[in-house]
Amino acid sequence: MLREALPEIITESLPGPKAKAIIDRRADAIPSAIRCGYPVVIHRGEGAMLEDVDGNRFLDWIGGVGVLNIGYTQPEVVAALKEQADRYFHGMFNIVTHEGYVALAEKLASIVPVRGDKKKTFFANSGAEANENAVKVAKAYTKRPNIIVFSGAFHGRTMLTMSMTSKKAYANGMGPFPDGVYRARFPYYYRNPVGMPEEAALDYYLDSIKSTFEEASPAEHVAAIIVEPLQGEGGFIPAPIEWIKAVRKLCDEHGILLIADEVQTGFCRTGKLFASEYWKEAGAAPDILVTAKSIAAGVPISAIVAREEIMESVPAGTIGGTYCGNPLACAAALKVIEIMERDHLADRSAEIGRVVMERFFHWKTIYPVIGDVRGMGGMIGLEFVQDQDSKEPNAPFVNTLIQEAVNRGLMLECAGTYSNVIRFLAPLTMTDAQLNAGLDIMEESIKALLHF
Repeated sequence: MLREALPEIITESLPGPKAKAIIDRRADAIPSAIRCGYPVVIHRGEGAMLEDVDGNRFLDWIGGVGVLNIGYTQPEVVAALKEQADRYFHGMFNIVTHEGYVALAEKLASIVPVRGDKKKTFFANSGAEANENAVKVAKAYTKRPNIIVFSGAFHGRTMLTMSMTSKKAYANGMGPFPDGVYRARFPYYYRNPVGMPEEAALDYYLDSIKSTFEEASPAEHVAAIIVEPLQGEGGFIPAPIEWIKAVRKLCDEHGILLIADEVQTGFCRTGKLFASEYWKEAGAAPDILVTAKSIAAGVPISAIVAREEIMESVPAGTIGGTYCGNPLACAAALKVIEIMERDHLADRSAEIGRVVMERFFHWKTIYPVIGDVRGMGGMIGLEFVQDQDSKEPNAPFVNTLIQEAVNRGLMLECAGTYSNVIRFLAPLTMTDAQLNAGLDIMEESIKALLHF
């Protein structure tokens, strides 16, 4: 059964003949700006494994870029989708009420760690839409025009979220962008300014926000500060909890809302159902939380959750949309949450994280190209450098490592401002045998490239 299988490449080279034919068709029919560097054409997937059209089997440690925390084609989710599909596919929520939307909103309000006793939820279709809607909600509540985002941030590819996103490779040639988006420094402690004492780092990054108040937007005009609990595209960089507590305090002092972008960190990825549970435990819960990706096992849906007084400030007609809260997606999401809670996938994420971290830290003592290991639960980044002293980013090594690994049956993806970080986003339903096989393939690939 594919769900229990291990990686196996059976064709002489990749892509295999059937995959190559489809990839050639892709080049003719699809804009090249939608890039793909993998020689893989999926035929079917189960758990953490996928099989291509030529019969090659790959262990997928990308997971649809964080969408497949529960794995490919979870049977109970498939059954829930089929049951819903037999009744109806669509019912626009502005026209007819469907219970799945209501039930999912109720469930999220009961589990999402935002401030407030009574919470309300509405749905969009993607992470970018969720972030854009969160900004609209914050502006409606505060009656303020501006927001603060951070270096390394990724929030989407709409016009507003491209301006919020730091890495401008995602926005090349798309300007001018909307005004009122200002950027401070994210606490990337591994790359603190040279010579900075560690004890000075917290104040340095807080001063960056305060400088934004002085140089870009006075605090009284800032509606929200938007933070990823662990930056995804920015390089899998966790936000230090002492910094989050200080940001929360700063927000409270100035009447600014704190938005947690949990598009990638949500749904058990970091060892909690939501990463901002760590914030709440430290007394620094966000005001608004957005999430998407693994919410529905691959069916498009995203969510925006906040306390009632914030949500009820939004003018009628400014939020919602044709497909938002689609019945199929709601059915999938309700089943995903049920399974995650029942099967303790947050605990499984923490367990996987401990195994991976131990192996990665061991590699750091052996292979000089590994500069930093960091993460939360099963969301881990491995940063590659030219050497550990200079910390100069080593994107070429990462690129070749990805190709070496995929040719051995392991799918990896890069991240980071300098494209020099391997991100670990494997499905949490992966077996122990698959986890160990993947770690072995990854280390063999590193050894091969370093001629160890």
